[in-house]
Amino acid sequence: MINPDITEIVKQDYQHFPENQTFDIYAKNVYFKDPLNEFRGIERYQKMIGFLGTFFQDVDLELHNITRNENIIKTEWTLKMTPPLPWKPRLAIPGWSELKLNPEGLIISHIDYWHISPWDVFKQNFISVKKVHNHNK
Repeated sequence: MINPDITEIVKQDYQHFPENQTFDIYAKNVYFKDPLNEFRGIERYQKMIGFLGTFFQDVDLELHNITRNENIIKTEWTLKMTPPLPWKPRLAIPGWSELKLNPEGLIISHIDYWHISPWDVFKQNFISVKKVHNHNK
């Protein structure tokens, strides 16, 4: 049975990301992939979220859109954060996620896609980002 409220839970998690995430909506062996990471397991997933919250400052995950089609939830977002550098650059990563649910309604796959390259994200540490375009895909 697929959890009908899971999109609401995901929405709420985005609002206070990376704090107080609802990890029990993920399968124990959840698969995660983004342009920098690929792994399996809820423990690794929790550690990655915890790292974002402790390494970076002022983390803000702005949700632009969330849709659900059967067992796929798609989110459009911009992740903003400040790395621990003396000049306090503001990083902005526009992207989207595809979350796949198993028959029990747990997220078994979380794949993040970025609208910009990891190199472009790195360069934001040295170049002021005025506005990041949201390329709805």
